[in-house]
Amino acid sequence: MMATVKTLETVVCTTKNNITEICFNRPHRLNAVVEQLYRDVLACLDSAEKDNNIRAIVLRGEGRAFCVGADMKEHESGARSLEQKKDYLQLANDVCRRIFECKKPVIAAVNGYALGAGAEMAVAADFILMAQSAQIGFPEISIGTFLGGGVTHILPNIVGLTQARRLIFIGEKIDGKEAKNIGLAVDVLPDEMFEESVNVFANLVASKAPLSMMFAKQQLNNPNAKGFRGCLDTELESIVSCMQTKDWQEGIDAFVEKRSPVFTGK
Repeated sequence: MMATVKTLETVVCTTKNNITEICFNRPHRLNAVVEQLYRDVLACLDSAEKDNNIRAIVLRGEGRAFCVGADMKEHESGARSLEQKKDYLQLANDVCRRIFECKKPVIAAVNGYALGAGAEMAVAADFILMAQSAQIGFPEISIGTFLGGGVTHILPNIVGLTQARRLIFIGEKIDGKEAKNIGLAVDVLPDEMFEESVNVFANLVASKAPLSMMFAKQQLNNPNAKGFRGCLDTELESIVSCMQTKDWQEGIDAFVEKRSPVFTGK
């Protein structure tokens, strides 16, 4: 299948084989964030989520970094009003919320530094894959600011409260091996095989039943929303919904026929 490429001001969005890759494209600034980058990412997320053919979304950075956080040159200019700064911060939260609440699985392919806002976007994703040379960190407190993107809610749920405190209070960068050891990254991959390995993982995720995946993400991302009994009720409703789909029958047929299922999202 031929790839479809959409080039925006700060992002390149590539779609191929049911997977959309959103690539931060400011390599000259190590993909540091400006307002337009957030707007471009939101546009790509909206497009991918509306496309029934898309089964998974990959975030990555062009060049030597995933995203090193806010572009400090923009901040130090002092040209923006307080209201404009708040609008920028709201955009940051909007992007992380869209990643976290997206109906489709999102994979953060961390190929270099993921710091500050970059780490926040990565943590909002369903999976973090890291190259061996990559590093991730939350330096906000060390430079007199604070975290956003829901990190103080999501991170403890991933790595536990003690590790979240260490990462946030101290602000040290950790490599892929340590990120995997504490449960932050699902895997750490050799640099020379990183892109290929990310594609293999993304295709594995994309091969699953889309509606089932959507229900699973909604449940797992809000484990305490309704308590245990509420969870049971929601799971039952989700199973009943799945039973009314063609994908349910396809899963049964494929199992009986001892083949891989081909899901259509219907």
